Amino acid sequence: MKKSLLAVAAIGAFASAAQAQSSVTVYGIMDVGFQGVTARNPLSTANGADTKANYTKFSGEGAETTSRLGFRGTEDLGGGTSAFFTAEFALVPTDNRLSGEANNGLTNRQTFVGLKKNGIGQGAIGTQYTPIHTAVGRTDPGQQNNMAGNVIYATNTSQGQGETTTSYTVRLNNSLTLQTERLAGFQLNAIYNNNNGSANNTTTAIPAAGTLGTTASAAGTGIGNQVAYGLGLNYVWTKLNVDAAYQTLKSTNVNGGNVTAVSVPANASANAPGAASIFGASIGQNQTYVGATYDFGILKAYAQYVNNKAISNANSNVTLTRAAQQIGVRSFVTPAIEVWASGGNGSVKSGTFQSATATPITQNFTGYQLGTNYLLSKRTNLYAIYGSTQVSSSSVNLSEGRSSYGVGVRHTF
Repeated sequence: MKKSLLAVAAIGAFASAAQAQSSVTVYGIMDVGFQGVTARNPLSTANGADTKANYTKFSGEGAETTSRLGFRGTEDLGGGTSAFFTAEFALVPTDNRLSGEANNGLTNRQTFVGLKKNGIGQGAIGTQYTPIHTAVGRTDPGQQNNMAGNVIYATNTSQGQGETTTSYTVRLNNSLTLQTERLAGFQLNAIYNNNNGSANNTTTAIPAAGTLGTTASAAGTGIGNQVAYGLGLNYVWTKLNVDAAYQTLKSTNVNGGNVTAVSVPANASANAPGAASIFGASIGQNQTYVGATYDFGILKAYAQYVNNKAISNANSNVTLTRAAQQIGVRSFVTPAIEVWASGGNGSVKSGTFQSATATPITQNFTGYQLGTNYLLSKRTNLYAIYGSTQVSSSSVNLSEGRSSYGVGVRHTF
């Protein structure tokens, strides 16, 4: 009897110890408020007029931060080794579905599992942020909010197809990430994406050429190969933070043994290159980012540069490049009131088109943003944000612009 009691006590002690070595945290953000958007979208120089739209709404898509629900956990495996996971999903609290009608259900923001070794670094596999997105998160004066006016970070669907929707790729699924420990202020991170297939494909039918960012037609069987690489370097020294990142992404659709033709749209515009996912079309993208911050005490200064070049796999001379630079400041004017401002400009330039008679097109754009937070507590704040962008005319498009404002309350947990 005593032996049985001792055995039960030993098992209980072991289970308690094992439980103490692992932990799971539930976290999230709820951001709701009122938003207004004014957009002027171009038709063409032939039409001689712009289309204009104004709308307002109570929104749960988050003007300052996208609402989300997440779970993260760690387990101590002993010997300085641990396992970890993150599962994070977008939320739209003002819609009647679990994550909002626009998102068609619970949307995966990032989900991965990994291992960490103290003194060396960590690795993870799953849906994860790219090196550029991670770098922008540390060096963006607007902290990746969802209002218009930021020429670096992509706005979300609450702003429509704004002028900054494809400055870089935010996340990749089917990806492996590696991150080193910090050494002498430096930390290196990398990402590798692989989603390739092979098949016998004897059909001679080739889908018609699409536009950048669209998937190939189903006119015949085919396969798609997607691969991406990325590398990021972060350096921190006292009050200085510097980030540099590069990533290259390529998607090739093959039908009948031929690469599906994809052409760059003739009407170069600031919301290109790409419309939705960069995968699913026979294109490649080379994306570069450099950003820095310096904390002066009374304010924090920001500087950013991004370049995204899209290239048709069917014709390497067919290109579309978007480049932008931005500066900004962020400061607490009182212990409870924080303000920020940013401004930037850039251009979109097209390369040689499929047609020999077509000429390259350039459009320039500018943007600025103003915002403030009023901290009610460490977890809850009120905010107000205003942003605006303006895009110049070209030979095929009239000028276009967009402005938006958002006021609301954000709670983190």
